[in-house]
Amino acid sequence: MAQWTRWGMPVSASEQAPWIGNLWNGAWIASLVIGVFVWGLIFWVMFRYRRRSDNEVPKQNRYNLPLEILYTLVPFLIVGVLFYFTVQSQDNVLAKNAQPQHTVNVLGQKWSWTFNYMEEQNPAVGAVVHEGGTIEKIPDLYLPVNESVRFNLASADVIHSFWIPEFYFKLDVIPGHPNSFDVTPNRTGTFLAKCAELCGTYHSVMLFNVHVVSVEEYNAYLKGLAAKGQTGEWKAPVWVNTVPSAPAEEEHP
Repeated sequence: MAQWTRWGMPVSASEQAPWIGNLWNGAWIASLVIGVFVWGLIFWVMFRYRRRSDNEVPKQNRYNLPLEILYTLVPFLIVGVLFYFTVQSQDNVLAKNAQPQHTVNVLGQKWSWTFNYMEEQNPAVGAVVHEGGTIEKIPDLYLPVNESVRFNLASADVIHSFWIPEFYFKLDVIPGHPNSFDVTPNRTGTFLAKCAELCGTYHSVMLFNVHVVSVEEYNAYLKGLAAKGQTGEWKAPVWVNTVPSAPAEEEHP
């Protein structure tokens, strides 16, 4: 029953998701109300003006000014209301924190993802660490619950789309045109995410697992990546469809 109240959407897992969820629900309710009204008019006209035994033809009019004004203004009213709530939701979903608590630089490439955790200012980690996937290996993205995260999206080749369904949000990853958004996960769990843009032969394997965990688990996971030598940032190439730049070797005293 709960699934019906969300009109097929998964259970949300971010603070920003209700803005999209409410817009989704409102659009469905408005569509049903308009649909029922139009269907009612259609069936009423079919019944009221059905062919009768005396073959009487209904009165014919060249125009009906009040009716024409009505069906011109009502669509403008409907579009105006939907536009208002769409802009309101968009502004709240795309709003950014002045100082997000965490930053993840995401690199999309044919056909997987690389996640760069910019945690050099985090005393529990103290370094930039990364994790990437391949066609054969689905990468993992770890996020701390109830803490804001800034995603900076870049592409190494073609247009991809970064989509976490439980966040009710996706954003294009465009070569040469970085995009970014903020999100605050508010429900722990593991969620399957994917590329939502047809990007080539192996688009279907551009998956990644999102793990929303406690802050302690998040820091411990990143320290584990650093211990395995996965430090530094993988960056998008200056020219698309070339090899992304590997993290620079760190100098040790």
